[in-house]
Amino acid sequence: MANHKCAECPLRAKHDAKPKSLVGRVWRWHINFCPGWKAYFVSLTPEEQQNIRDRYNFTKY
Repeated sequence: MANHKCAECPLRAKHDAKPKSLVGRVWRWHINFCPGWKAYFVSLTPEEQQNIRDRYNFTKY
C-alpha cells in the first residue's frame, strides 16, 4: 500500500472539527477531484471505504 497522508491531513482534521467552516467546506469540495485522495480512497478496504462514504457523504469511486 502506498504512503498516503490523507489520513493525517490537517485540513481533513479541520473539517472533522468544524465541517461547516470555510476550510472544512473547501476540503470536502477538494476531495471530489484530488488524485491523491482517489489513490488513498481506493487503497482502503471496502469496509473503510463505506465508512468514508457515510462520514463524508462521498459518492465517487
